[in-house]
Amino acid sequence: MNRPLAITMGDPAGIGPEIVAKAFRDEPDTLRDCFVAGDVDSLRRAAKLVQEGAGVDLPVAEIAGIDEALAAPPRCVPVLQVVARAPLVPFGRISAQAGRMAGDCVFWAARAALRGELAAVVTAPLHKEALAAAGDAYARYPGHTELLQAEAATHLQRPLAELPVRMMLANDELRTVLLSIHCSLRQAIDEVTEGNVLETLGIMHRSVGAALQRPPRIGVAGLNPHAGEGGLFGREELDIIAPAIARARAQGIDAHGPFAPDTVFMRARHTGERAGEFDVVLAMYHDQGLIPVKYLGVEQGVNVTLGLPFVRTSPDHGTAFDIAGSGRADAASLLAAIRMARRLSQ
Repeated sequence: MNRPLAITMGDPAGIGPEIVAKAFRDEPDTLRDCFVAGDVDSLRRAAKLVQEGAGVDLPVAEIAGIDEALAAPPRCVPVLQVVARAPLVPFGRISAQAGRMAGDCVFWAARAALRGELAAVVTAPLHKEALAAAGDAYARYPGHTELLQAEAATHLQRPLAELPVRMMLANDELRTVLLSIHCSLRQAIDEVTEGNVLETLGIMHRSVGAALQRPPRIGVAGLNPHAGEGGLFGREELDIIAPAIARARAQGIDAHGPFAPDTVFMRARHTGERAGEFDVVLAMYHDQGLIPVKYLGVEQGVNVTLGLPFVRTSPDHGTAFDIAGSGRADAASLLAAIRMARRLSQ
């Protein structure tokens, strides 16, 4: 890449800085041309933590600009100080300071990516309560996805509604896209409209198709048990989801369903013994789609935001305050997110 890839450090009270440091320590080739958008002191604390007992030196170098990231030597963590310097926050505690620092890293990376300065953005986990505690500029966003969408819409001078984005969770065996993201289940049911289903299928067709370099075969989950059982358990499949699929197919989108949500993910799963029936599954709400992906192994799951004008991925886990500072965090999902960001940005 002739542009570097930025990794935001995440909430400094969580495992974000630790898994970033471990990634640079364990797979320097994977981390070539990468740098951290974050706080130098937080990364130095993390580097010291992951060096203990590992027998590997892991220097943290403060860089003055993005271009310096391309010249960083292997097993050196280049950090661009993009937040105001402040005392280190304690591990495992929700705080406005930590939320502000995590949010500022994402704001900076999004704006740099929108200016075309980055190949991709990989975000380490932030804590939603800490983000909310940081004040109105941060509290208005339930998470990364909504923040990045708002920044992109502002940059493009478009209304938020004209830049729809969706969350895709993926690993080597299964990809699933969510119709709605961070909202209550009651609200998520209201989000199951013909327009939303059709719009999401279009985003999946374009974004997943670009990654696969061919039109994806899309399986669509129903909302109700047994996909409504012909209207016995609800009519959303008959009145909303099936008509949206028919309209999508008329537009050349290879969508199928709606299928019973308790079997469609198994049908889509790719294993060494069999190829899945579908390249990706559209789930009707957050947990319906995330549970099967995370059950297959949270350490390999990657979150991809579809619909943004730049590539953004993240690990498929949270801040893990319960183990922050212990040195036990696993960097596998972050490394998987970096690999996927590289593939998508080529």
